[in-house]
Amino acid sequence: MRTLTNSNWLNDEIINAYFYLIVQRGKEPKRKRVYAFNTFFYPKLRDMGYSSVKRWTRKVDVFSHDFLIVPVHLGNHWCLALVNFINKTIGYYDSLGGSSKECCDTLLNYLRYESNDKRKQDMDDENWRLVDCYREANIPRQTNGSDCGVFACQYAEHLTRQAKLTFSQEHMPYLRQKMIYELLNKKILE
Repeated sequence: MRTLTNSNWLNDEIINAYFYLIVQRGKEPKRKRVYAFNTFFYPKLRDMGYSSVKRWTRKVDVFSHDFLIVPVHLGNHWCLALVNFINKTIGYYDSLGGSSKECCDTLLNYLRYESNDKRKQDMDDENWRLVDCYREANIPRQTNGSDCGVFACQYAEHLTRQAKLTFSQEHMPYLRQKMIYELLNKKILE
C-alpha cells in the first residue's frame, strides 16, 4: 500500500489487486462483464507468442466479457490496453502520450488465436478498430514522472463503467487515497 502514498510508483501487486476489484464489480447485476489479465500477461504474449499464454484462459471465455483489461509495463512506465467487445475496439492508453500500434496488433492477433483455439472458429475482426487513445480521444495526461500507474488504473476503472475520463493530474493525490480505501475495503467506490 505504501506505493500508493506520496509520489511512489505503483507495483504489480497494486495494479493486479485494483484490476481484480474492477472485475468483481463487473459481476454485480447490470454491470458490464470485465476480465483483467495480470501484469505478466502482455510481456509474455509479446515476447513468447500465443502458445506461452494460451493456457491462462483455459477456464475463461474472454469473448463472453464486455471488456478485457491488459496492463502494459514498459520497464518504468505503466500503460493500459483495453479490449472493448461492445464497440469492437482495442485502445491503448498512455498518460505520457506514447502510442503503440504494436500492442494493439499483438492483442488483435491474440484474439484471433484465442478464437481459433477455444471456439474453433475464425474471429470476425472486419469491423474492429485499433485506437491510439491519446491522439484520438484526448485522454487525461500526467505531468510528472510518478503517477502513470494511477492513471492506468483510473483509465480502466472509468472505461469499464463507460464513464467519461474526467480526472487529471491535480486529482492524483485524492485518487491515490481513494484507491487505498478501495483496496482495504475490497470494493470500488463511484
